[in-house]
Order: sequence, then structure tokens, then C-alpha cells
Amino acid sequence: MKYTKLGRTGLNVSQLTLGTMTFGQQADKVTSFEILDKAFEAGITSIDTANAYPIGRESFAQAGRTESNIGEWMQGKRDQLIITTKVFSPMGPGPNDGGLSRKHILDAIEGSLKRLQTNYIDIYMAHQYDFNTPLEETMRAFDEIVRTGKARYIGVSNWRAWQIAKANGIADTLGLHRISVVEPRYNLLFRMIEEDLVPLCKEDGIGILPYNPLAGGLLTGKHQKTETPDPNERFGLNSAGALYQKRYWQDANFNAVDRYINWCQEQKLDPITTAVKWTMQQEAITSVIIGASKTYQLDASLAAVNAPDLTVEQLAWLDQLWFSLPRRFEFN
Repeated sequence: MKYTKLGRTGLNVSQLTLGTMTFGQQADKVTSFEILDKAFEAGITSIDTANAYPIGRESFAQAGRTESNIGEWMQGKRDQLIITTKVFSPMGPGPNDGGLSRKHILDAIEGSLKRLQTNYIDIYMAHQYDFNTPLEETMRAFDEIVRTGKARYIGVSNWRAWQIAKANGIADTLGLHRISVVEPRYNLLFRMIEEDLVPLCKEDGIGILPYNPLAGGLLTGKHQKTETPDPNERFGLNSAGALYQKRYWQDANFNAVDRYINWCQEQKLDPITTAVKWTMQQEAITSVIIGASKTYQLDASLAAVNAPDLTVEQLAWLDQLWFSLPRRFEFN
């Protein structure tokens, strides 16, 4: 495992980050611990989670279960780990139980610290952009969290380039802590961030931790467009299933994946390893978030660390997958 600087900060993160949104739903506690152990033994020291996980939860009572599992597992290892968690999604039915208001941010981090059994978060992220809260209020609340030592760095997930630029402009004007890292969706089938987010991050020294390198599992080739999604897997899992079907379950994507799988066979490449390696090789990427609901699923993703770089010719072929897809304007 190699380690890279997070943007223009001094923080070192592992080249791969373990995503944990399956923990507590698709993966029970025992399996979650096994996945964490395997990732840690492979040199992954960066762990990504969110207060609202597990994904596909059926009630507010389940919110926070993922953080609790991680908190229990990491006892005795805390100083070796970089923990990222997030705030935004509703944690209860009340009008102030979600979003990026000062009230919710300050309440939410206390909950995360308790569940994670730690006194600080390495990277605290806004999970979505909140159009209902003044951005200055949000940035001041994040700044307070850093100044009081409850978090070390500020990040955002699923924000557009203009939103990040505006937030850091406010931070610079008011002398607040800036956004240091972004967590966008990015893979062979979804490269929208290359148009403006990546150039902004390069210019401003912001780290990039992309998620969904396997397009929710579509790039593994195991799904068929004629099948009904398994209710225990990403594309059929409660409310998460609808989100992932909207993102990827289209004929054009399935056709692209068919071409991809055939090409990988011709090139004698593993589709999972190749998809993760492609993401790692892209411009300005700091660390790629991988995940699993079963321990063995980590193997092919971990192999990307030591896999040979894709050649110029291979990268050019892979480009045409994205270029052949119809343009769609969703971002998250």
C-alpha cells in the first residue's frame, strides 16, 4: 500500500480507502469486522463512513449502526487510522434532525464521536449540499468543530464545483477553515467531475476521494438488464435500490459493460481490478474508496494497488465507454 498527501494538507492517506456503507445491513457485525481486518492488514488506514449508514436502512433506529460497528472494531487502533464521517441525512423525524444547520452539525458530530468511541474525527464531511441553510452558517459551524478539536479537516461529498468555490471563498473572506477534500461519484461510466470539479481541485489543492469505482457493482459484469435486482444487493436494497437503478440501470450502461467485460477478457484483465486501477490512475485522485459486503469481494479491488498501470492504448479504449454514453445531467 502506498500513501499520498490529502490535497495541500500534510495528512497522509492510504491509496485505497475502505467504504463501509454496507456495515450493519448487507454485512453483519462479524462480517464487517472481517472486512475491516482484511483491509487493515493490507495497509488500508483510511476508513470512510457516515452517520446515516448503513445504506438501505429501514428505519431511523438503524441510523448510526455502521459507525457503532467501526467504533467497536477500532479500539486499540485509533491512532493508526484516518476516519472520515459525514453529516446531512436525517437521523430522526424532527425538522432539525438533518441538513447542515449549525444546530444539526453540532448535534450530529457529538453523536458520531460517541458511536465511533473517539474524541476526534479526522475528516468531517457534508454528505450533500443544503439549499435550505445559509452557506456561511454551515462553514462557521464546521470551523468551530475544527477549532475545538472535534475534527481535523473539513470535506464535502456530492457538491458541485461552484458550491465548493463559493464555500472556500466565504472561508477565505472570514478566516475560516477551508474545504480540504471532496468525495464525488466517479467511475468508467460516470466522469462528469472531469469537466469542472477536477480542474477546481487541481487549482485549489483539494484532495479527491472518489466513490463508486465499480458503478455500484455494474462493472463487475454480474448483473443483467433483464433480471430483477436481488433485494439483498445494491440495486434492489430498499430505498438505496431505487437510487442505484436511477444512476446505472439503463440499456446504454449495460451495453457499455458488455463491451467492457469482453475487452477485459481479450486483454486478460480482471474487470474489478481494472475499474479500480483506472480510477486510481486518473488525474488528481488522492485515494479511491472501495467497499464490500463479503470479505472475499475485497481481493480484486486490493489487487489494483500492485497491478501494472494501464497503458496509453488501454486508457484510450476505456475512454470510449464514457464517450459513447448519452449525456445525463444528474450529479449525485
